[in-house]
This record gives sequence, structure tokens and C-alpha cells, in this order.
Amino acid sequence: MAEDLVIVEKDETDPFITVTLNRPEKMNALNVELADRLDEVVREASLDPDVKAIILTGKGRAFTVGYDLQGEDFEMGAEGWRDDISANCRRLRNIWEAPIAIIAAVNGYALAGGLELMMVCDLAIAAEDAQLGEPEVRHVSGPPSLMMPWTVPMRHTRWLMYTGDMIDGREAERIHLVNKAVPAEELMAEATRLAQKLARMPSPAIKFAKASLNHQQESAGFTSSWAYNMEAIASLHASDSGRHWMGLLKEHSLKDFLTIREAPFKDLD
Repeated sequence: MAEDLVIVEKDETDPFITVTLNRPEKMNALNVELADRLDEVVREASLDPDVKAIILTGKGRAFTVGYDLQGEDFEMGAEGWRDDISANCRRLRNIWEAPIAIIAAVNGYALAGGLELMMVCDLAIAAEDAQLGEPEVRHVSGPPSLMMPWTVPMRHTRWLMYTGDMIDGREAERIHLVNKAVPAEELMAEATRLAQKLARMPSPAIKFAKASLNHQQESAGFTSSWAYNMEAIASLHASDSGRHWMGLLKEHSLKDFLTIREAPFKDLD
């Protein structure tokens, strides 16, 4: 059932919930069913007066490795990609706009669309050994949204989006990609303390602070930035090189595809 793809747990003492992506056998890869279910949970929580904060995390070895690369035919033209990317952006924007605080508790991998998901959350705490990055650039792809320039300085954004390098939680904290990095065994306790603090704040304080901060980003061109990126990535995917890589994905297992993708960088990473 779709409900099983996301586990929702209400705290016993404070008005917040923990939302756990529950596809551990696929490292919480975001297929349509999981992405839609998460969107539904966030919408419901935003309307619930008894929920003032959300912790978002993943079950198993990953927060989420991003959009599922298996089970779908990605050989589409620009129009098909535009529709696909727009749908993903709508879901991400719903999290960004939610009138309550959302904390990403990053266990394990947060990659590609999974990193975008982390970045649209208000705050992020990562395990020190978590792995974060945009490795999809290595197979002629890119994130559906463009959150990184709104999150970290441009020098770091260019590095991560040009190289596809992955960084650990400690480095993510250093460049301000996350607020804090903690030992893995302390991650949920740290996220819970933060959620308790936010849940005890008067609701309008965070609601209107978030609205004002989001408006500041809007005024600086946030929506225009995302719109341009959607068109750019749709064109990238529909290019000859993009079609070539999507064809390889269709022809090979995911493991073999990733081996082919990473081969040129084996001696450089």
C-alpha cells in the first residue's frame, strides 16, 4: 500500500511528527508512489493544528538516493521531461511552502533529487558519515529544482554541480549545506531536540517568519530561477548526449550503469 511507503509517528509529548521514507531495499529512491505519498503527508500535516514541526528521515542506509532510475522509460522528448520535472518541482515547492518547520535528519546518502529534498526543508542535521551530492551530473542529468545556490555559497555550488563529487556530513556542515553534523548514533536524538524546541514555539512565530524568509527569496528571483532550471534540464535530458545516457540506463542494470558512469572518475575521486 502507498501508506506503507511513508511511516508517520506522532511524538508522545510534543506536537511534531517524524516522517520516515520507507523503501529501504531501494535506498528510499523516490518513485512516483513514494513522492506522491510524501507530498500527501506534508499537506495533511500542514493542516493539522496538532502538528507544528516535522522531522523527515529515511529508513535504512539512506535519507534518499534521489529519483528512482529503474522501472521507467526515461527516453523522452523535451515536452515529456518538462512535465516530469515540473511535477517533481511542485512536490518540492509544497515542502518549501509548508507553514510549519521541516527538519531533514540525513542518515546515509542524500543524493541528486534526494539532496534537493533535503535542501527544501527548513533545517538539516546530518550524520557525520552521511554522503551528500549531485552525482547525476555525470550521466548528463541535473536536479529538477535549483536549491543549492539558495543554500550554499556559489563556489561550493559550482564545485558540487560541476564535478558530481560527494561530501560527508562534516564537510556539508563546513560549507553550510546542513546546519549541523553529528555522530550517526546521535542523529535522531539531535533532530528530536530541535523538533521539540520548534514545536514549543508559538505557531504564528515560525509561520510568519517562514513566510517572510520565503518572500525574501522570491523577491531575489527564486521562482524565476526554478523555472529557468526546469527548461534547461528538460533540454539537457532531450539532447543527443542526454538520450544516449538514458538509452544506456534502459539497456543495463542500475549497477552496471553506475559502473559505466563512474569509470572515468575512478582514479580522481
